[in-house]
Amino acid sequence: MLDYAAALGQPASPFQSFWMGGYECTDQQNCFGHRVDFLHLTGHFQQLDADYQRLQPFGIGTVREGIRWSQVERTPYHYDWSTVAAMLETGQRQGIQQLWDLCHFGYPDDLTPLHPMFARRFASLCRAFVDFYRSVRPEGELIVTPINEVSFMSWLGGDARGTVPYCVGQGWEVKYGLMRAYIEGVAALREADPSIRILTTEPLVSIVPPHGATARQRQEARLRHEHQYQAVDMLSGRICPELGGRPEYLDLLGFNYYYDNQWECHSNARLGWANETCDPRWRPLRSLLQEAYQRYHRPVVITETSHPLEHRPDWLRFVAGECAAAIEAGVPLLGVCLYPIIDRPDWDFLDRPWHRSGLWDVEQRADGQLERVLYAPYAEALLNAQQQVAAAVPGRRKARKASKASALLLP
Repeated sequence: MLDYAAALGQPASPFQSFWMGGYECTDQQNCFGHRVDFLHLTGHFQQLDADYQRLQPFGIGTVREGIRWSQVERTPYHYDWSTVAAMLETGQRQGIQQLWDLCHFGYPDDLTPLHPMFARRFASLCRAFVDFYRSVRPEGELIVTPINEVSFMSWLGGDARGTVPYCVGQGWEVKYGLMRAYIEGVAALREADPSIRILTTEPLVSIVPPHGATARQRQEARLRHEHQYQAVDMLSGRICPELGGRPEYLDLLGFNYYYDNQWECHSNARLGWANETCDPRWRPLRSLLQEAYQRYHRPVVITETSHPLEHRPDWLRFVAGECAAAIEAGVPLLGVCLYPIIDRPDWDFLDRPWHRSGLWDVEQRADGQLERVLYAPYAEALLNAQQQVAAAVPGRRKARKASKASALLLP
């Protein structure tokens, strides 16, 4: 398998495959206060072996999974690892590398990011996870995301009342609480096992001023765009050093990027991308990846990307082209994760049609079984995308040019 990192002159990639699959693992309380558990609602846990086997034709050997904090720690400081143990055993049997989210979306019933014991409880969870993991997997590299999408969860729970703690106007306070826990969690993880790799997973966005903006509006848009880096800046100690962030806590920079990640400041109107009337303020994904890499100088991963319905193939072709361009520009891009790889329901309205955003759609049979249905246009686009991105790696480009030159010299 081609090592993209080595071809780019970077340390060897820690990932088993460049293309990855992400399984929806949220266990949050939704906007109505109802707990959801997508590991079971999507049928992924029930069909774990089969779901992993389905990845083989696409050469996907790395997946994102979650432990579901609220299910592991139902009683403070007491942990039930039975489900995670079963998932680990299946991953090992199927030869799948699992990247683990310790807190995807969801906290135990008695906790919120504003709770004074939130960070301490999370750090304890991190230590317990390492102890458990190494008891069954004493060897091998462990890659962990402590808390997924701090920026998004700060907005959803702190400003939009979409989840715990159901606040308005407290996004910064929620972000501060989440990052306190994140940093204490990283310290606990590294103390328990210094070899652990930390994979951040923050939204990658572009926020622009309105047409004909005033100088003040342009300044405000720049400031809001800059705010997307606050969580990673805290982790590295660039801001809020009292939280204990350190430069060495920055390791693998994951960014979640979707079709609606660019919008206008003030109106929040989404900018159209290439399949729509393209807004002139739309920034190429390659530009955003370059900006993030130049800010932190760490290897980059697209840890989530997808599009609903019939535009899935178009979106993947677009993403592949941008990834190839970023690699050619020198960005050490180590992977792309299709998230979700299996379709998912809506967090808040479980009775509505599912999103139709996965490589496999889900159909419920008469017997209640959740059947996986491959979306063929998306699958074809993925195979083409794999070839396109592989061809952009410097070593591959040279080989391709040499092959063409040799062909021209043939009689």
